Amino acid sequence: MAAPCGPDVIPGAGQERDTNEMCSKKAASLAPLALRIVAECPVTKARACDLTLPHCVVDTPVFMPVGTQGTLKGITVDQLEDLNCQICLGNTYHLGTRPGPELIDKANGLHGFMGWKRNLLTDSGGFQMVSLVELSEVTEEGVKFRSPYDGKEILLTPEQSIHIQNSLGSDIMMQLDDVVSSTVTGPRVEEAMHRSIRWLDRCIVANKNPDKQNLFAIIQGGLNPELRKACLEEMTKRDVPGFAIGGLSGGEEKDDFWKMVTLSTDYLPRCKPRYLMGVGYAVDLVVCVALGCDMFDCVFPTRTARFGSALVPWGSLQLKTKQFAKDFQPIDADCQCPTCRRHTRAYLHALLKCDTAGMHHVTVHNISYQLTLMRSVRQSIIEKRFPQFVKSFMKRMFPSSDQYPRWAVEALASVNITLD
Repeated sequence: MAAPCGPDVIPGAGQERDTNEMCSKKAASLAPLALRIVAECPVTKARACDLTLPHCVVDTPVFMPVGTQGTLKGITVDQLEDLNCQICLGNTYHLGTRPGPELIDKANGLHGFMGWKRNLLTDSGGFQMVSLVELSEVTEEGVKFRSPYDGKEILLTPEQSIHIQNSLGSDIMMQLDDVVSSTVTGPRVEEAMHRSIRWLDRCIVANKNPDKQNLFAIIQGGLNPELRKACLEEMTKRDVPGFAIGGLSGGEEKDDFWKMVTLSTDYLPRCKPRYLMGVGYAVDLVVCVALGCDMFDCVFPTRTARFGSALVPWGSLQLKTKQFAKDFQPIDADCQCPTCRRHTRAYLHALLKCDTAGMHHVTVHNISYQLTLMRSVRQSIIEKRFPQFVKSFMKRMFPSSDQYPRWAVEALASVNITLD
């Protein structure tokens, strides 16, 4: 089980303060990161934390928008700041290919290149082993890619991944891991898990800025509980600032997904941030907070906006459809984002038919929706009403309890939330 950092249950303010002091001291000895546990749900594994990083404090649970090539498609840096986004993502593989680390280094890192004053997390490039599988080949040395841009061969080693991320200057760097699709079974999964542990050690040695940049490990092991446990046991021996749960959200059954998530949070250190990679659907976010995760990322809200799909508490609105042509309501009357304050569904419907500005407005709304949802989740944890929040959230998202996803019902029941 998870290595304790103070008492498992924090019944009183004094004990909470003692535990947070232990967490802060432990984090301070590692890297430029401190995690303060603000509140823990007494029913589930949900928690609210203050994650201090070099550029600002991040309130968790947090959703992190994805800016693959140094920008979020359809939204500007100023708009992200106005939405009070505290951390977003960049992609090491794509930025390392175009425009390249040398140019970004001259701009004082990705922060200077983007003009972004808050935190950045960069992935390692490992995911491209799956997304560009036809263009890649994995060896112990690293992964060979054939560039989708010019066809040139690229060798991405753990050392090179960290070198690029050091040049990017991200607040959180991810180790290069050996990623296989979550639907793969057999010996390849075990091979990838053990290689990811070896590559983590190489990444730790390669990091030239441990006093400025935080290196997170990535737990692998596919859908095999024993492999997951073996990876957790080995990786948690390394004194890294945080951990990610990888190798999921790739098409596996949701029953398998949630069981691997909760197994991982059971064994991860309580005093370090827990990042569940590639998760962005609203129901998944709420359920996985209940299972003990702190950080999430996904391209979903920006990608779906480009198809005219607006996220709302009761699901989504397909704004390109005819039913919204004469609908003069905002996307969501309760939403305070710039799009909902200014524009109607009818206007957005018309704009989406003829102008890319329509996608831009929906993107702003969707990012706002995700960030607002996570703030509401956090507040409910602090106010000791998270189980009630989850029940209300599910009732609004689904017209009847018969439509609740079975996996979500079972996952929540595993942490003592019984849906009516």
